[in-house]
Amino acid sequence: MADFVEQSNTKTAVRELPVPIADITTFNTLVAGVVSGNPWSCTAYEVAGVAQDPVSVSRESYTAKVIYQDGEAKVIGTAAAKCPTVAAFNTAAANMLSNSALATAMGGTVARDEEAETYTRTLKCHDANGEIYYVTFSRDQVRITSYSDDAIKTAVDTWADTKTELN
Repeated sequence: MADFVEQSNTKTAVRELPVPIADITTFNTLVAGVVSGNPWSCTAYEVAGVAQDPVSVSRESYTAKVIYQDGEAKVIGTAAAKCPTVAAFNTAAANMLSNSALATAMGGTVARDEEAETYTRTLKCHDANGEIYYVTFSRDQVRITSYSDDAIKTAVDTWADTKTELN
């Protein structure tokens, strides 16, 4: 009987943020800057003859939330919209806030619940050494996965140290 033989040793590292990223604009600016600026010196590569960007978005998700309050500011209802893009998130939040029929049905005054909102974007990165790894940003942490060379973690960590949003 054949046995499985380990081919690689991949790692995961997490940076827990002391303060959640404040809002969707700050989050989007930070992560879009990684994609456009390539601070970890990732390299372009090909898959089956198709050129791939050094850093690309592999998945993303954003959840906008609102609460409904009675006259004594007691929460009597909630609504959430899980969205595939930042633009959809902003549109959904605005629509939930302006939907008077929903506010009437809930029986309260609507307010944005920004502290409970979630944002997640995962970047696929190709290191100069040939490794493909992932960096996932959320409001309260940054996670590096599927890497084996510790220089990758060091590069991301060194960059993160320079970002006030992540410290």
